Amino acid sequence: MTGWTQMKPLNSDDSQDPSQETAKETMADRPGDRALQTRALILDTALKIASRDGIEGLTIGELAKAVGMSKSGLFAHFGGKDQLQLAVLELATQTFIDVVMRPAFKEPRGEPRLGAMLNNWLNHLNDADVLPGGSVLIAASIELDDRPGALRDFVQKSQKDLISNIEKAARIAVDEGHFRKDLDVEQFAWSMYSFVLGYHHFKRMLEDPKAEVHLRRSFKGLIEVARTGAKNEPAKSATAATAKKKKGAHEATLKTPPKKK
Repeated sequence: MTGWTQMKPLNSDDSQDPSQETAKETMADRPGDRALQTRALILDTALKIASRDGIEGLTIGELAKAVGMSKSGLFAHFGGKDQLQLAVLELATQTFIDVVMRPAFKEPRGEPRLGAMLNNWLNHLNDADVLPGGSVLIAASIELDDRPGALRDFVQKSQKDLISNIEKAARIAVDEGHFRKDLDVEQFAWSMYSFVLGYHHFKRMLEDPKAEVHLRRSFKGLIEVARTGAKNEPAKSATAATAKKKKGAHEATLKTPPKKK
């Protein structure tokens, strides 16, 4: 199972290698495919439990009951609680990559890609079938922030890689002329990521019915600030600038004293 730490940086030319899908299909036909299917079922169930109860709330005993297995059967797949928790975090990360990042990076380069990223991200966070209790990774970031170890290291690396990919998408938007040349892409990524964290908190903890409205308004403002002065800034902004220029010229004409005869 791959995570951010094992995947190459995403770019506009990245697409799923058909040979990978073929390999998956072939694997399913090999001896031992039942064990792989069982492990996948266990992890899918564990992901839902972790979403609801947190990564620390995921226990071998509760998971065994949920999947109808013995504790010894689960130990045969994962060896212990730490290994199970890490596998769940890896699954959460890979799911995020598959449903949020990869589709977004298949969109046209520049601003459209960032818009797709936000939309995919929201759809993923609101997918109650996969994440009935909210984001496992966001919750784990809070649970593990002061607990050194392999789990914290994995979550930290996955989040840093996510932010790095947001920065890359913003940098591409600069290269495409959608955003201004002097844009601070680190600040852009910080803001976009922070907006999503705020949305998750306001929606789930504060039960704010306008959480998505506020998020989209904030993101729109972020995009507009990033566009200002860009080479390929939308025509609407260019028209507004022209109107402002004409208004200034008209005011200057009014202020010019008439010539004496």
